[in-house]
Amino acid sequence: METASVTFLPHNRTISVNRGETLIRVALRAGVHINASCGGGGVCGKCRILLEEGSVGEGVSERLDAEDIAKGYRLACLAKVEGDVTVRVPVESSIDAAVLNQPMTPRRTAKIKTFDFNSLKEKGLFIAPVEKIYLELKPPDAANNMPDVSRLVSALRQQNALHKLELTLPMIRRLPAELRRDDFRVTATVIKPVRDDGKNLITNIQAGDRSGESYALALDIGTTTVYMQLIDLISGAIKGERGDFNSQISYGEDVISRIMYAEKEGGLATLQSVIIATINQLINKILKTSGIDRQNIATITIAGNTTMTQLLLAIDPRHLRRAPYVPAAMLYPPFPASSIRLELADHTIALLFPQISSYVGGDIVSGVMGSGMYRDSELTLFLDIGTNAEIVIGNKDWLACTACSAGPAFEGGGIEFGMRAAKGAIEDFSLDPVTWEPMLVTVGDAKPRGICGSGLLTMVALMFEMGVIDNTGKFNRSLKTARIREGHHGIWEYVLVRRDETEIDRDITLNELDIENLIRAKGAIYSGCMTLLAEVGLGMEQIERIILAGGFGSYIDLDKAMTLGLLPEIDPDRVIFIGNGSLLGTWMSSLTNRIRKDVVDVTKNMTNFELSETPSYMSNYVAAMFIPHTEIEKFPRLRARLAARRKSLSANPA
Repeated sequence: METASVTFLPHNRTISVNRGETLIRVALRAGVHINASCGGGGVCGKCRILLEEGSVGEGVSERLDAEDIAKGYRLACLAKVEGDVTVRVPVESSIDAAVLNQPMTPRRTAKIKTFDFNSLKEKGLFIAPVEKIYLELKPPDAANNMPDVSRLVSALRQQNALHKLELTLPMIRRLPAELRRDDFRVTATVIKPVRDDGKNLITNIQAGDRSGESYALALDIGTTTVYMQLIDLISGAIKGERGDFNSQISYGEDVISRIMYAEKEGGLATLQSVIIATINQLINKILKTSGIDRQNIATITIAGNTTMTQLLLAIDPRHLRRAPYVPAAMLYPPFPASSIRLELADHTIALLFPQISSYVGGDIVSGVMGSGMYRDSELTLFLDIGTNAEIVIGNKDWLACTACSAGPAFEGGGIEFGMRAAKGAIEDFSLDPVTWEPMLVTVGDAKPRGICGSGLLTMVALMFEMGVIDNTGKFNRSLKTARIREGHHGIWEYVLVRRDETEIDRDITLNELDIENLIRAKGAIYSGCMTLLAEVGLGMEQIERIILAGGFGSYIDLDKAMTLGLLPEIDPDRVIFIGNGSLLGTWMSSLTNRIRKDVVDVTKNMTNFELSETPSYMSNYVAAMFIPHTEIEKFPRLRARLAARRKSLSANPA
C-alpha cells in the first residue's frame, strides 16, 4: 500500500501513513488534538483543518460554506490522504503555546506478528497430519481375489511405504462400492499418527483422483464469540473464515453463569445443543461460500476454554467452579465429529486441544503453541485479555500459567454506554488541554452509539494523565467545562457526545462508576501478572517480551494501557500482537503434526497457579486499584510525564 507524509501545524509533527486514511485518525496517531465529537461522520463540523500544502480527497460537507472551502478548510473526519500534505489545526490565539504543546504520546499499538505455511516448513515444523493418496488398483480376478481391504492396504504399503494401517468399520462398509465406482481408481485419506509408534488411520475412500482436494476446519470456541477457518491442507491457504456470537450468551455471559445453568435439570443438554447449532451454522455458511464439498473435510481442530470444551462434549462442568477446581480431563482422544452432531461427514475427525486447569483451557494452550513462545529462549509474558484474562510466563525451558476474572468491562459490559466494537462504538479519543473538548472516532466513522473497550481504556488513561480524573477515578470538579457534571443519582460524569450528535438520542457519558469498573478489571489483570511473576521468583524487569492475544489486543494503545496500569511498563517495541491466538494454534495444528506432538509435552510441563489459593494475589489486587498503581515508581516513564506536565502548568497557568 502506498504511503504519504502528513505534517500538522503549528505542532510541527509529521507522520507517515497509508493513502486513503482520514486525517482525524492520522491526527490521533500523531498525538495531535482536533475537536471532534460526532465520531467521524461529518455531523458536528468541529474538526476543521486548513490545507497549507498538497491536497486531500473529500473533506467537504454542509458544515462548510463555499467561502470556507475556497480558503482551504476541510473536515478532518472526512478528508482522506491522497499524497504528501501539510495541514494547519486552527487554535485560539489566546492559548499559550507551552500549554498547547504539552507532551502527548502518539498512538502506539503492538507490532503484529504474522505466520504463514512456508514459515512452518522453514522452521522444520511441518509434519503433514493428513495425506490424500490416489491409487490405481488392479481389479480382482480368479487368480487374484484377495479381500478389498487387503488390496487397498497392500497398495498403500507398496506405493507409499505406509505401515500400521487401520480402517474404521464405516470405511470397510463403504469400500466395496467406492472401489468399483471408477474401476478401482480411488483416493484414500490417511490420518497420520502423532507418535512414531502410532497407526495410520484410513478415514475416507473416494472414487477417482481426489488427491488435490484436502481440507480441514480450525475452530475457536470463545465464551462470547466463535470463529472458524477453512484450510487447504495442500497449500496451507485459508479458504474461508467466519465468526459469530456464541449462542450460549443467552444463558449467561460468563463461564460461572453457564456452569450454574448446566447444573439445572436439562441445562447441560441445552447448552451443548446451542453451541453445536452455532458451530453448524458456521460450517454450512463457510462451505457454501467456498464451494468445498464437506466430504473433503478431513479434520476439525477445536480449542476452547475448559468450560466451553466440557459443555461442547456434554461433560458436567460443576466441579470446575468448586475447590479444588478439577476438570474432567486434560487430554481428549480424537473422535468422529458427527458423534456430537456436528454436520460433517462420518469420517471427519475432531481433535481437541488439551486443558491445563479449570480456568486455563485449550484456547490458551493453542495460543501458546501458535505464538511459538514454548520454542523460544526469550522470557515471555503471554496475555489473552477478555472477560477472563489468562496469563502464561516462561520460555522453552519452563512455563507457568494462571487465570483471573477481569469482568466484562473490556467488552463493554458494566459500562453505562459500553458496547462491543461494532459500528458507532467510540474506539479512539483525545482531549483538548485547555477547553477540555473531546476528539473522538467511532468504528465505521458512524454517529456514536456507545463506547467499546479500546476507546474506554484510552479515554480513562488520557483523562488521568491530563488531570481530569485523579488516581481513584474521581473527576476534577474544579475544571472550567460544562462537560463535567453531576449526573443521575449524584454520580459525576463527563459528556462525551451531546444528544443531537448521537445515534441513540441521548447524551453519551462516562461516569465514575464506569471508571471504577474499569479499574477493577485492569487491577485484576495487572495483579494476576505480578502474582504469577512473584510465584516463579521473577520481577517485571526480567521479562523480555509481551505477547498479546485476543481481538482486544489489536486496538489498545500500549502507552495508554501502561498509563492505566493494565500492562506493566515495558518498551512498546517489545510487545507483539498475534491476533486470535486460539485460532492461530488450531490453524497450525491442522497443518502439522509437530504442534500436536509438542502440545502433550507442553501441557505436562506447564505449572498452574490458582489465584484464589494464592495469598499474595489479594494484596496485589488492592494495590492495583488505583491509576496506575499505589506505587507510581513501578511506572517511571509515566511518572516523568506527569512531572513534566506539572512543571509546564506551573510555568504557564492557563
